[in-house]
Amino acid sequence: MPSGGGGGLWLSGGGAREPAGGGSLLSAAVRGRWRGARRPAKQKVTMEISGLPLELWRLILAYLPLPDLGRCCVVCRAWYELIISLDNTRWRQLCLGCSECKHPNWPNQPDIEPHSWREAFRQHHLTSKIWTRNAQDLESSNCLYLFRRKKDRKTIFVGPASEHVNLRSALSVANVYDKIIISPGVYEEQNEVTLKVPVEIIGQGKLGDVALLVSFDQHCPTARLCNLVLMPAWFTPIVYKTMSGHVQFDNCNIENGQLQIHAPGTCQVRFCTFSQSSISFHNVALSIIENCEFNGSESTSVTVEGSGLTERNWACKHLAVAAKSNSLLNVPSQALSNACSSENHCQHSSSSFRTFELNDNVTGSRHASASKQNIQKPCMRDGQCNGEGCITKRSPCEGDVITLETDYSDSEMSTCSENEDDEQSVYKLSYQSHGLSRLLARTNPFRSQKKGTDLLQMDLELKTLQKELQKDKEAQVLASSLHGCLIRKCLFRDGKGGVFVCSQGQARLECNIFRNLSYAVRCIQNAKIIMIRNEISQCKASGIFLRLAAGGLIADNNIHSNSEAGIDIRKGANPLILCNQIHSGHRSGIVVLGNGKGIIRSNRIYGNKEAGIYILYNGNPVVSGNHIYQGLAAGVAVNENGRGQILENIIRENHWGGADIRRGGDPVLRKNLICYGYSDGVVVGERGKGLIEGNTIYGNKGCGVWVMSSSLPHIANNQISRNNIYGVAVFCRKDDVNDYLNNQGGDENFNDEGEIINWENDFDSDEERYTSHKPITVALIEFNNINHNGAAGLYIKSSETLNIIANAVHANHDNGIAVYQSSQFTHITNNSITCNSVGGVLVEAGCKVELRGNGIYDNSSHGVTSKGEGTVLENDILGNHGYGLQLLENADMKVTKNRIQSLHDYGIAILDQAKGTVQENQIFRGKVGKTILEKTENPEKCTVQSNEILACSKNSCRSGIAWKLDNPPARPLVDGSNRATSMVQTRQRVASMTTRIAARVEGGCHDNGSIFCSIL
Repeated sequence: MPSGGGGGLWLSGGGAREPAGGGSLLSAAVRGRWRGARRPAKQKVTMEISGLPLELWRLILAYLPLPDLGRCCVVCRAWYELIISLDNTRWRQLCLGCSECKHPNWPNQPDIEPHSWREAFRQHHLTSKIWTRNAQDLESSNCLYLFRRKKDRKTIFVGPASEHVNLRSALSVANVYDKIIISPGVYEEQNEVTLKVPVEIIGQGKLGDVALLVSFDQHCPTARLCNLVLMPAWFTPIVYKTMSGHVQFDNCNIENGQLQIHAPGTCQVRFCTFSQSSISFHNVALSIIENCEFNGSESTSVTVEGSGLTERNWACKHLAVAAKSNSLLNVPSQALSNACSSENHCQHSSSSFRTFELNDNVTGSRHASASKQNIQKPCMRDGQCNGEGCITKRSPCEGDVITLETDYSDSEMSTCSENEDDEQSVYKLSYQSHGLSRLLARTNPFRSQKKGTDLLQMDLELKTLQKELQKDKEAQVLASSLHGCLIRKCLFRDGKGGVFVCSQGQARLECNIFRNLSYAVRCIQNAKIIMIRNEISQCKASGIFLRLAAGGLIADNNIHSNSEAGIDIRKGANPLILCNQIHSGHRSGIVVLGNGKGIIRSNRIYGNKEAGIYILYNGNPVVSGNHIYQGLAAGVAVNENGRGQILENIIRENHWGGADIRRGGDPVLRKNLICYGYSDGVVVGERGKGLIEGNTIYGNKGCGVWVMSSSLPHIANNQISRNNIYGVAVFCRKDDVNDYLNNQGGDENFNDEGEIINWENDFDSDEERYTSHKPITVALIEFNNINHNGAAGLYIKSSETLNIIANAVHANHDNGIAVYQSSQFTHITNNSITCNSVGGVLVEAGCKVELRGNGIYDNSSHGVTSKGEGTVLENDILGNHGYGLQLLENADMKVTKNRIQSLHDYGIAILDQAKGTVQENQIFRGKVGKTILEKTENPEKCTVQSNEILACSKNSCRSGIAWKLDNPPARPLVDGSNRATSMVQTRQRVASMTTRIAARVEGGCHDNGSIFCSIL
């Protein structure tokens, strides 16, 4: 055989055998080249490729039949490459012209060509021969047996003009592996037809020319049916049944009938259409359904029941090899996207994520601080819906990082204007490095420093499925598992149900389309479902429904436009949901209820009419790393005793609350970015609970956190900034704010096919209840950074006790803390309240407040204004532009052991009918020298005594030494020597002090000594 690039086809003897059909053209070309030449009997002649142009060779070879193409391939590398180059011509013709199959991407994407027509044709050829690989009864070698089988195999014809006029007659004379070819026509069998020997039954002509009204019962090890229309006989709805053997269906239509496969039987169904028909698997170990269409079914199209792990037949190992050879895990990601995505499937790529930039140049000017908050919207929308779903394009929208250039400059810590007298600095006490300054400096764990501007950076790119599988070994095992039924590249449409898996059954679904069904997939009773890269849309109920301890993996699917939830998880179901797109639903994206669990990670959930994720009735999932955005209701809603952990998600641009918690909802909401919502960031409604910790709540058009006073949330360590209204608002009744709807999750229908279920009686026992945070008895707001909000930092209108501890309330566009209603005591302890556009703390008439150990600095108006009752104890009220402390109307306050200084006015002003006790305070004179103003109408009810007035001496003024607080409380750290104190020491001191103060506040134990002195 010649070798190298100039290889050729060699002929010996009297020349080449002339092939049938188109091969005669090649033979004629060979004969024409040596016409008239006399050759020796054994002379070898060579036909070089270089003898003709490649275009001409391709034209000639395009007429060769399949056997001759195979012979040409094995001549040499040059001929092999020449034959391979016919992929879009001859190989395409052979593939599409085969009566045993259809387009390789039928029925979902018949307009998209495969990567290689030759490879597709090769795979079809190999797969079509699986039914012949039964070798259990071999007595001789495989080669000899297969040779004998092919030689002894005969073809039997059935038809009006043939020897056999019906199928039963042909089967009676058929031998092992005979081929039965049926002529066009309609054939009806009046009794059940039993297959006793392995045979191949093929319809002649086009699909539809041969119709069988028959009921097969297979008793042989293997069989194959091809190019037939199968309809049930008059006496049964069953078209085909096997109890032990393997059956293969290729390019058939099944109409109004059923296929039943019982263990240890198996089947392989390819390029078939099921019209108002179904297929059932009972305890089957492995079967494959590929490139099939199911339409108009009045029940479930595919049912998989039973574990199938006990009995196996000879075909299982061959089916497993065929399944894994085309597995999604073996295909490159780019080719996989092209192969599995439909026109409506949005691709997962880093380019689909955008950068949000918000640049607010914040200066120290009080005019700028008092101006209305100006938040640049996160990129202009270019709202357009194309075939890939609604994609919101933004500008500048480049890169993969969300950047919020916000917060404040160091200049805002001081309210001194540039033209103020330099001598004034000696009258201003130093307090900038107090213990909570770390909260003001910290925006988010992802923050980085750039040119003096605080940046909040968070990676917007979701993890791909490949990255998730690399990280999660459990997910990797699930993704590679292959048991039960494999359904691949099928279309389910216009029927009741798609796939039903029950009673420990297992199914694997890859690259299917489910459209316009009542439901796509139901998985119940300890069954397991593996779903990868399917499209599920326009279902009349939920798209995927899991219950009764069902599990599995749902990954990289496109789930959209369903009438109910995209995924419904309940009654102990515990799936792993990764990297899906769940969008444009008429209700919620994912619903978890009735003790449902699950891990919901790295999904894009957007554009749903109700909550993106809805957790209720003791649902308890782990929701992490998702993007939940542009929903018409809440991003995440937790109602009706729902629980769950909501971790590290990006929740943005939702029309209602980013997170909505009410009616017994008790989740953990931690380290999420909740931003740019059209309403509030977090809503804790009636009887809501939960731990809200470490979140960044930014740029929402309502409040940062909206709380109803009948709830018990624990709000800690959050960054709450740049929201249009309040940072945190606490209301006592629903009708306080008419704009808030009663249920932001949506009015979902949670009955299962009309069942009335008493979910309240289906909860876990008390021992099984999962609590991931310490329960509290009083609503607690602590260690939050609440800054630059459009109204008050904290707005209180509560009928319940509330603890506000160790928060940094800074640069808000109204009062720092405003208490408008508080029939029970509101404890405001150890907070830093600075640089707010109006006052530091406002207490309205009738309110009960305890102000203890706070630092109230640099506010544009009065430090504390009170018309209510309570105590003001051991606070630092310094550098405010109005009164340090003002008592108005019928205020009744006990003001004790505070340090107070006002730069421009009185330290303490007692006006109107105010009463109470003002004693043992240190009052520092400002430049104007004003200390205490008494203009009360009831002087006998107001006691002012034992206060210490401190003035700046001339010597200290001349030396230029600024005043410092002597023996400061543990919370504020004094500027200067203490600045070098490590952050670890600072945090330890703050935590220790907070614990002790909180204990005293809760216990109500106030001894005669100073709390701060006892601590120090």
